[in-house]
Amino acid sequence: MPIYEYECNKCGLVFEARQKFSDAPLQECKECGGGVKKLISSTAFTLKGGGWYEQGYSSAAPSTCSKAKAGECSKVG
Repeated sequence: MPIYEYECNKCGLVFEARQKFSDAPLQECKECGGGVKKLISSTAFTLKGGGWYEQGYSSAAPSTCSKAKAGECSKVG
């Protein structure tokens, strides 16, 4: 389930709520009862490791091999 951030319009409290995608957004602050707004926050999603960028889009010239043996391959560029 995703975690959403909310900010109270009255007291300024910023808090998180774990909700389903289908749940309605919260309307009330859990501390003072004031109105809240949903915040847009950065995610903790991070790409690590070599991955597709280093293999296909880095600045190094890609190698091509039309021969069966690796020793007979050449670099393009």
